[in-house]
Amino acid sequence: MNKKTTILGQTYSFKSLKEIMAKANEEKSGDELARVSAENMKERMAAKTVLSNITLADFRNYPLLEDEVARVIEESVEENVYREIRTWTVAELREYILHDETTGEHLLTISKGLTSDMIAAVAKLMSNLDLIQAAAKIQVITHCQTKIGQPKTLASRVQPNHPSDRLQGMRASLYEGLSYGIGDAVIGINPVIDTTNNIYDLLLETKNIITEFSIPTQNCVLSHVTSQMRAIEKGAPADLIFQSLAGTEEGNESFGISISLLDEAHHLMQEKGTALGPNRWYLETGQGSELSSNSHDDIDQLTLEARCYGLAKRYNPFMVNTVVGFIGPEYLYDSKQVIRAGLEDHFMGKMHGLPMGVDVCYTNHMNADQNDMDNLSMLLGTAGVNFVIGVPMADDCMLNYQSLSYHDIATLRNVLNLAPAPAFSAWLENQGITENGKLTRIAGDPTIFMKVK
Repeated sequence: MNKKTTILGQTYSFKSLKEIMAKANEEKSGDELARVSAENMKERMAAKTVLSNITLADFRNYPLLEDEVARVIEESVEENVYREIRTWTVAELREYILHDETTGEHLLTISKGLTSDMIAAVAKLMSNLDLIQAAAKIQVITHCQTKIGQPKTLASRVQPNHPSDRLQGMRASLYEGLSYGIGDAVIGINPVIDTTNNIYDLLLETKNIITEFSIPTQNCVLSHVTSQMRAIEKGAPADLIFQSLAGTEEGNESFGISISLLDEAHHLMQEKGTALGPNRWYLETGQGSELSSNSHDDIDQLTLEARCYGLAKRYNPFMVNTVVGFIGPEYLYDSKQVIRAGLEDHFMGKMHGLPMGVDVCYTNHMNADQNDMDNLSMLLGTAGVNFVIGVPMADDCMLNYQSLSYHDIATLRNVLNLAPAPAFSAWLENQGITENGKLTRIAGDPTIFMKVK
């Protein structure tokens, strides 16, 4: 494996594939904090040049990290597919992905022979437009209670969080989201109180609302997986089970999880989950989480994010999303870095064959604003993102960060000529919230659900 190149008379030599990968990454404040980033643009370009000529086989011959996450990724590789492409360079993989004759089906086929590190490597050689073009080719349809991911659709998670988990407050916020046509992916609540009884009550309340109004969607409470497991064992009606993932074994330990625990939760959902379909996981990621727990092992944050998706594949999830700007400027400093990371994550998730969504978000101490989120949401919409997340007035009162508002998502659908998931779209028409796919006068009025008895 060649680890050096000469550009304009200056030779750049790298010690390892790990260093090449890190320095070929686009500028990220998290990589700078970890002291693994390129020193300047020239070194970054040199690393990209070296990376472009590395073969796919090199990634298996020179592993960046060997742990249980890496073992899961390796075990998922279909060797017959890998043998056909192992001599390709990363540059050749990029050319194949972007070729006009290469379809989404082709990409999902070759992805079976790729490791997460290979997918991360090709993302580093792609422009923002490349990432949009490639991801737009790939469609991943999943089935929980309903199906999402169909062509010309944009699903949404309604996030009716409440700062004290009051059921009445959650219900009021949920009604507003539903009145804008938001919630076809999931009714997903981040709880304040991570106890078995509270998780049980939230799952029961959301399931009762779904039943009361015959809403074609699924419910989930985004607490720690063990809390959900206890609530489900107690009889709580859960369509989906949730957990955040890291890209290293040590990072997952900091989350209080392991492969064996996730496997146990997976089997529990097969036995006691309330979903009709086979896809019963909601998994969440975000660039920088490993560095925040000092479990990054000098690997850049994009590559670790790709490894999260390699782990997620094991559980055949219904939905996966990157909370792209949630961790803050220590990892993604400004809007440019957030937009880049959102497009990278979406592409890498889709290349893993995952039903990928993005929480288009930022924190108040980041050099970004709502206009930047509007830009990213439009780019993701054109890239075929499976779902985005909506919170009241784009401001989550419990998690204290900014995302998209309910009306932002309705506007995205209108501008990009996208629809909610088919079953949910038909429900909206029956409720009078939409007519011929467009919001009616009653849209945005949460009291319409209080009048129905």
